[in-house]
Amino acid sequence: MTEVLLSIHLMIAAALVVIILLQRSEGGGLGIGGGGGGGGGMGGFMSARGTANLLTRATAILATCFFTTSLTLAIIADSGRKNSIADQIRAEETPSIPKAPQAPVSK
Repeated sequence: MTEVLLSIHLMIAAALVVIILLQRSEGGGLGIGGGGGGGGGMGGFMSARGTANLLTRATAILATCFFTTSLTLAIIADSGRKNSIADQIRAEETPSIPKAPQAPVSK
């Protein structure tokens, strides 16, 4: 189960990187999917605005899937643990600190 989820997680991460690199940034960036001239993006298949909307939506979906698989993998990894480090520290015996000597009090 963990191996399958980890491979899906890695595929989502790779797709997320590709989708982000396809987007045109304000400064130009890679802008691989931006196309050029009047043809719009995606080789004239979609308008520039349609391409931007598609890539933005795909980025949001992939990011959601990435966070979901990350949380699921973290929960699976934590389920095998019996207790936390803080519990182990509390369980250890701490040496008792001797009290300061007190003078006898007369009544």
